[in-house]
Parts: sequence; structure tokens; C-alpha cells
Amino acid sequence: MTTDRETAEEPTALEVRPAAGHIGAEIGGVDLAGPLDDATVAAIRAAVLRWKVVFFRGQELDHAAHVAFARRFGEPVVLGRRGGASPADVPEVETTADRLELGGRFGMEHEEWLRRRRHTLLRGWHCDHGARVDPPAATVLRAETVPPYGGDTTWANLAAAYAGLSEPVRRFVDGLRAEHRLGVGYQARTGDDAYLRHLLDHQVASVHPLVRIHPETGERILYVNGYYVEQIAGLSRPESRAVLDMLLEQAVRPEYTVRFRWEPGSVAFWDNRATIHLAPADTTRLDAPRIMHRVMLAGDVPVGVDGSPSEPLVGTAPGRW
Repeated sequence: MTTDRETAEEPTALEVRPAAGHIGAEIGGVDLAGPLDDATVAAIRAAVLRWKVVFFRGQELDHAAHVAFARRFGEPVVLGRRGGASPADVPEVETTADRLELGGRFGMEHEEWLRRRRHTLLRGWHCDHGARVDPPAATVLRAETVPPYGGDTTWANLAAAYAGLSEPVRRFVDGLRAEHRLGVGYQARTGDDAYLRHLLDHQVASVHPLVRIHPETGERILYVNGYYVEQIAGLSRPESRAVLDMLLEQAVRPEYTVRFRWEPGSVAFWDNRATIHLAPADTTRLDAPRIMHRVMLAGDVPVGVDGSPSEPLVGTAPGRW
């Protein structure tokens, strides 16, 4: 597919190949490590907005080139805390191998730590840093080393999920708000739990609209996820749980999802405002590490259907990481 010519006289060689009916497309004909003209950047942005997540294969990016590519689409986030696997000299890059350190730091094997974060089928689904009042707008994730099988990531389109609701349910959820809190999806150990103490000492929580308006497309987004959402405001606990389960099941219906098989040099670029994703739980080969590098782009404060923005409850202020 040839892109339109928004800012250049000559068409680019960019090819956008949809991967599923509602979400996901592979983009070919571009070297992300090289200079990108404005028309190519505009075409990639348009593809991300249309397909919510786009994939590039065979890319040769180092940390600096990864950050430079991400910077064409926004301001990279610099996290205040990263693990020891992340590059010390490139603060915008976070290495997912850091996650392997967390369980050990709090007295657990990694597998137990992962099970306690995913104790139900829906708990693992999340957007990045969704408990913040200003979650990242987008994420650019690149694969360095992947296992020969397993390790796929799955994304769900929250705009399509909202559109697929019946009209009475859409009217019902349009006016609701929900509390998103760091660690609410974690199932604590019996007795002393160092990780739970860590979560309580570093709380981040916000109240977000249950339906947010996408700031670029104007779409209504069913803003739910399984890892951060604590409760729908104004509903009882049983009511909230029933409604959230219904909405999460809607969000991750197979027709609204796409699954990507990683290769070394693969890059995924997704709209964190309009998707949730599920990291793999099937990387069982200890001799085949999965090393990924992530750059996130700073986002805005979500706004609901009625024009009301999200509100911070505890944690970092907007724009401060």
C-alpha cells in the first residue's frame, strides 16, 4: 500500500499490511534506523492511529536509534526507577529483563511473582502505567533476543470493543469513572509480603473515565484493563466486579485482538491510549532468554465523554516520572 503525500512531493515506499480485522498491521519498506522524512513519519502515525499497533521486522536498532525513532512521535519518558538490566547511559530505554529481578528482590521466584500478578485469566491485560493520571501515549518495544517458540504478545483494540457494545450499555458506561491503582491485581502472600509492602510504599492511583475520548481520533475508548482497575466509582463492590468482568471480557474478545510472534529485530509500536496488551506467560525455556527494550512516549490526562479529565489520587503529578 502506498501512503498518501501529506508533506512530501514524492510517495514513499511504505507498505502497510493489516494483520487482523480490527487491530494490527505490519509495515514494510522502511529502515527505522535511517533518516525518516516527514511523509514517512506521518504515514506511520496514521497507521498507528488506524490499526492501534503496528509491527516492523528485520530492524537493526541500537538504543540511541530506538530513542531517536520514538522521538519523531513524541517526548520519550524517563523513568525514575529502572532495573539493573536497563542501559545506564540511555535513560529513556527500559529493558524488560528487569522484571526477572523483581521476584528475587522480594523473596520470591520469578514464576511465583508472575502467578500472583495473574491469578485470573483477565488480570494480565493492561496498558502501560495505567494507574498514572497521564499514562503514556504510546510504546515502542523492540526485540533483541527471543525464544524459538513462545513469547508472543497480544493486543486488544479498546475502540472496537466500545463500538461493539450494545447502545444501552454504551450509554450506561459513558458516564462512569473508575479507580486505577498500582498493584491492585497482585495477590498477596500469606503473612509477611515484601512486595506488597513495596507497592504500598510506592502507591500510584487515579480516577479515570471508563470511556475516554481519544485526543487525536475522537474515538470513544473503553478504558478498562485487568491489572490496574480497582473499582467503578459509585457502584457497590459486587456491582463493580460484575460490570468490570463483562467489560473486560468484551475488550479481549478474539475478534478485537491480534497476536504477534517476535523475531530478533522486530519492533512493535502501539497506541497505549486505545489498547491493552497481554505479555506472554509461555516462555518456558530457561536456555532461551527473551530480552526486549521499551521506550514510552509521554501522554496526556484522559478526558471523558462529558469533558471531565482524570483526577490523581496519590503518586506522581502529571508530567513527572
